[in-house]
Amino acid sequence: MIKEIKGQLTAGKGKYAIVISRFNEFITSKLLEGAIDCLTRHGADESQIEVIWVPGACEITAAAKKLASGGKYAAVICLGAVIRGQTPHYDYVCQQVVRGIGQVNYDCSTPAIFGVLTCENLEQAVDRAGSKMGNAGASAALAAMEMANVMEQL
Repeated sequence: MIKEIKGQLTAGKGKYAIVISRFNEFITSKLLEGAIDCLTRHGADESQIEVIWVPGACEITAAAKKLASGGKYAAVICLGAVIRGQTPHYDYVCQQVVRGIGQVNYDCSTPAIFGVLTCENLEQAVDRAGSKMGNAGASAALAAMEMANVMEQL
C-alpha cells in the first residue's frame, strides 16, 4: 500500500509568525487581517500568533530566516505588497524577496510561506487584499497550516 501524507487545514498547537512589511501598509494591513482571521477560524488561539513588522519587502527575508531557523514556529508567513512604479526598482525588489523567501525554505526546516503581492498597479493589490480576488493573507495562512501539518508528519 502506498503511504500518503496530506496536510490538514487546522492550526494545531504550533505557533505562527507573521512577518509583514510596513511599506504599502494600507494593503499589507488587510493581508494581515486576512491571515489572522484565517488562523483563528482554523483553531489558532491569539497566543499562537506573533506579528513582526519590518520596513519593506526586502527586509522580510532577514526576519523570516531568523524566525524559521529558531525552531519556535510551525510556520512563518511572509506578507508584503510590491506595486510597480515608474522605475525598474519594482523588478529588483520582487526578485530579491522571491529569491530570499525561497532561500529560507532551502535553508530551514520551518516553512516560510510566500504571501507577498507583486502587482502591476494599486487596483490589483486592492483586489488581492480582500476584494475581488479574495485575500492573499488568508491564502498564505492556509498554506502555512497545511505545510506545518505536513512537516509534522515527516
